[in-house]
Amino acid sequence: MKTALLLSAFQLSAAPPAPQPPQAPSETIVVTATRSETPLGRVGSSVTVIDRQEIERSQEVLVSDLLTQSPGVSFSRNGGIGGLTSVRIRGAEAEQTVLLIDGIKLNDPSSAGGGFNFAHLLTRGIERIEVLRGPQSTLWGSQAIGGVVNVITRAPGADRADLSVEGGSRGTAQVRGEVSGKSGRLGYVLGGGYFRTNGISAFARALGGIERDGYRNLGANARLTYQISDAVDVDVRGWFSRGRNEFDQPTRDTADFGKNRDIVGYAGLNVRAFGGRLRNRFSTSLTRTKRDQFNLDLAVPRTFDADGRNDRLEYQGQAELLRGLSAVFGAETERQEFRSASPTVRNPNPAPTTGKVRLNSVFAELQAQPLPGVSLTGGLRQDDHSRFGGATTGRATAALTPDDGRTVARASYGTGFKAPTLFQLLSQFGNIDLQPERGRGWDAGIERSFAGDRLRLGATYFGRRSTDLIEFVSCFRNRDVRCRTRPQGFFDNIRRTKVEGLELSAAVLPMERLLLRGHYTLTDAENASRGTANFGKQLPRRPKHNGFAELVYSPIDRLETSVAVTRSGASFDDAANLNRLDDYTLVDVRLRYTLSQSAEIFGRVENLFDETYETTRRFGSPGRGAFVGARLGF
Repeated sequence: MKTALLLSAFQLSAAPPAPQPPQAPSETIVVTATRSETPLGRVGSSVTVIDRQEIERSQEVLVSDLLTQSPGVSFSRNGGIGGLTSVRIRGAEAEQTVLLIDGIKLNDPSSAGGGFNFAHLLTRGIERIEVLRGPQSTLWGSQAIGGVVNVITRAPGADRADLSVEGGSRGTAQVRGEVSGKSGRLGYVLGGGYFRTNGISAFARALGGIERDGYRNLGANARLTYQISDAVDVDVRGWFSRGRNEFDQPTRDTADFGKNRDIVGYAGLNVRAFGGRLRNRFSTSLTRTKRDQFNLDLAVPRTFDADGRNDRLEYQGQAELLRGLSAVFGAETERQEFRSASPTVRNPNPAPTTGKVRLNSVFAELQAQPLPGVSLTGGLRQDDHSRFGGATTGRATAALTPDDGRTVARASYGTGFKAPTLFQLLSQFGNIDLQPERGRGWDAGIERSFAGDRLRLGATYFGRRSTDLIEFVSCFRNRDVRCRTRPQGFFDNIRRTKVEGLELSAAVLPMERLLLRGHYTLTDAENASRGTANFGKQLPRRPKHNGFAELVYSPIDRLETSVAVTRSGASFDDAANLNRLDDYTLVDVRLRYTLSQSAEIFGRVENLFDETYETTRRFGSPGRGAFVGARLGF
């Protein structure tokens, strides 16, 4: 095992604070659950907040790995860092998870399922992450059947500069930097970073994989705010990621590699009226994903290229109607475009498949506090799709805090939909008669604090039924009339699924310098399509049992140590449940030591016991690795 020493880094911070339990619901403010700043104790939906302290303590490079600290979240990856990465919330399809960057939806219209590949989303520049579970299409539109992940970057604040560098096993190195500040009415944040690793063989080592598949990523983020007056301000944001990953086929080492580029641009005008009782936001945003794949050993090196783009115009209003009664409402119009082609030796310059679609939406949600300690919400949304027509979704939630926030009881019911993708509608396998996928879900839970917030326990039951799920139908020995024009196969609304589960969480601070926290999730996700061969089978790549636990201990003021354990139960890699993925347990150890008011060093060992495991069949996973680094701020 090769280990490289990390050089130096920069973050303005005092000694790591003594371990603290997660903030009480009455203190934590979330925005994703209601599209407005709301105390967590008044939110009826299930939300987990991963704050900056937890992000820095974890030392995770990838957001997908960090999300396992949230109940109900699992992921699968084709090999090591850079491999295709899918995140699933409460057993939903990977494409039914909405990813937001600062509230801006980022998906890929050129991919078959239209979902987001988490492989290239790194933790640099992130202030916090909010994970919202359950169907959420009322506020967030198409795809939000499983839930929403909102990545919130750092906002302009006091003048500061941060720089960090780290390195370690497998030729891994990373450098990150950020500057922020305010000058008069102008606020700014500028950040960026570079990451590289020689990686592992994406094709599993146990099956003969020996050639390393490396990964490179260059990223940047920027945010500018300008206060025109006390009631009007402008917000401009940008986010960019460019990755290059080497990958293998599931049967052998290959010389394949891919390039991926994600771009997010946003400009918004915020206007407050009537003494702040009416808040308006007018915005435009652009998201674009460009993907290319190559194999230089082939006569035609470029094997695939795709380009997906979303252009959005949006208005959102927030109004205080009466004391204890407010509303969030808005309208959106979105235009999706895609282009894709798969060159071959026989056809090195194929005509690309292209398409476009428009989605217009209106939504409104009322938020009420009719009695002390009682919070209710109810909302509706109407989406009009230029290809399949309309979809109506709704949700209702309730939160009860009878004893000043020590106890929070929550319940919610919501519906969700996912529009068929442009690829599913218009490609060579397309079906213009497709209808949206639909889901309805519910949950109920309680969270209780004891001993002055030194012990906090939580439990939530959840369920979801999904219908009209889109699946590829093979035309091999199939007499369906549609096979006459699509001899290889076509997409159709044919599948139903049923999910039920339980989420348990705990956090305990037995002494001032010691924190224990963790969660466990039981997810029973099965195929509910009666009359089919796979009826009653477990949905692929959904572990029935998974959990996370962390022990944080500060033996002295300047030193923080932690041990994190991630447990994933067995699952299957296929719909027929013929290929089993074994259970596994990963143990990471970490430490942070503060040298001065403006410098700290840190280090970690990942997969301490060198566990061999698969999250996708025949693809490898990283073994033990050691990493060290430093941060400096001024």
